[in-house]
Amino acid sequence: MSTAVADQAFGFGTPFQAQIDYLVQKLRLPTDRWDDIMRSAHDRAFIVAGAAKADLLADLHQAVVKSAADGAGLQAFRKDFKAIVAKHGWTGWTGEGTREGEAWRTRIIYQTNMATSYSAGRYQQMTDPEVLKLHPYWRYIHSDGVLNPRQQHLAWHGLTLRHDHPFWKSHWAPNGFGCHCRITSVTRREGEASARAGLGEPPAGWDAIDPATGEPVGIGKGFGYAPGANVNVPLRQMVQDKLISYPPAIAKAMAADIGRYINTTEAATAFAQRMLVDRSVTEPLFVGFVEAVDAVSAAAGSDVLGYFVTIPGDAPRHAESSHSHDGKGQRLAKPSDYERVRSVLNEADSTRAGDVSRNGNATVVASKKFGGETYRAVFEVLPGKKNRALALLSLIIKTPK
Repeated sequence: MSTAVADQAFGFGTPFQAQIDYLVQKLRLPTDRWDDIMRSAHDRAFIVAGAAKADLLADLHQAVVKSAADGAGLQAFRKDFKAIVAKHGWTGWTGEGTREGEAWRTRIIYQTNMATSYSAGRYQQMTDPEVLKLHPYWRYIHSDGVLNPRQQHLAWHGLTLRHDHPFWKSHWAPNGFGCHCRITSVTRREGEASARAGLGEPPAGWDAIDPATGEPVGIGKGFGYAPGANVNVPLRQMVQDKLISYPPAIAKAMAADIGRYINTTEAATAFAQRMLVDRSVTEPLFVGFVEAVDAVSAAAGSDVLGYFVTIPGDAPRHAESSHSHDGKGQRLAKPSDYERVRSVLNEADSTRAGDVSRNGNATVVASKKFGGETYRAVFEVLPGKKNRALALLSLIIKTPK
């Protein structure tokens, strides 16, 4: 299938808001290899294999979003790609150096992002409760224009199953690089008619795993998921888990840059004000990741790479009751002071180990001057497999005497 025909078949040439929204909400993650991020993680992560610099990734991401928004096609994306590569001096990427290699690489980036985002947009439309009432069945469609069809994909053509059949969790198109299959929704009457025609059950062994790919037979490596089905996956948890597996240099750079892409649910000032009014609330506020990994790890006595920085609901209340004006140059922390908590830890003038917390966890004491005032924050180290964090215990502010 030619590029122009493929674009037309998938609607790549027509701006599709659900598709654009899917691309825009992605977090840009640095990677060494294309399979550093697999399956459903792509619903929240934008990657380009080998692209590890934040500004480079940002420009590539924007170019892909632009391609979906204006429908200009592959050739326009290739021009953008070349300009971005030149701007950032990116070298060593797979395909660099030959016209054929560059054409292949840009086609892979463009078509994979366009196909998965289009499919994700369609998934969001087709899972709308009102749509499901009228079209509760889904049908697998193999493109007639593919010159060298994958035999398994061809065998699934016309297969019609209820939307909640487990087949769709792993076989929602596209099912590999260059795959032009698609899924359509059909009425109950059409679904029941397909069942009577022998197209209402997937082939025997459809869920057998190919040891070479780790996916069901016929599914390309990393494609065994339904694009768009996992857009609500907890993004911060996904990033936290990924930071642990990154090489240290990339992980530190990403932790420092992550604030651009993962915003707090509310400003720290508003959060502190709310905690002081409603004392029944205890949930923490995420304010970033630990960036000064080496210094904080030394003080904590353990590796804190990938740890959150959080302000628990009790922290502003504790400061109010225990660390107000003492007549010796100490003042009460105002709600606006909590905007500086992340900086106190990650840009500290000094970082040291503190006393063991009431929960038996290590603590870290970080101090930083802002103007003539010294902020001293005590953080509890919360270990574990999930929600690892440096959680603020107290904030003390010393003013000049």
